[in-house]
Amino acid sequence: MDTLTPVIAIHAIAALYVLLLGPVQIFRRRRDTAHRILGAGWVTAIVTVCVSSFWIMPNGFTWLHGLSIWTLVCVAAAITAIRLGSVRVHRHFMIGAYIGTLIAFVFASIIPARLIPQMLRSEPLVVIVTVLAVAATVTVFVRVVTVRAKAPEPVPEDAVT
Repeated sequence: MDTLTPVIAIHAIAALYVLLLGPVQIFRRRRDTAHRILGAGWVTAIVTVCVSSFWIMPNGFTWLHGLSIWTLVCVAAAITAIRLGSVRVHRHFMIGAYIGTLIAFVFASIIPARLIPQMLRSEPLVVIVTVLAVAATVTVFVRVVTVRAKAPEPVPEDAVT
């Protein structure tokens, strides 16, 4: 059984964050301040997932590491696309990066020798509490960002006559 190292914990929490925040970004209104702020959080998490994967190599370089490289390329292309004004290309690369993460999660979950199924069998409470904590964090983050993004700009006191 693999052990839950700090790198694996960071990787797993960031991946869960990516998986939970992804649908919010895909299905809510786009092109607003909240989308950009939430997107920056999502990009930070996905880069954390990809980079941390290179410190998790018990069997050497695998197709999952190749997927990490591809995901980093997709995220960079998506950011470049949106800066150039191509919403469609941005959307496709970001959704592709999300789907890649979802596929990696499925494979990490269904292979009995992987840490996720082992933890579900040996430490289910730890897994449940972690998932609930990350879900609560994502929920609060989304709520705070969307409420603040809608709030009107405060008027400076010296501007009030």
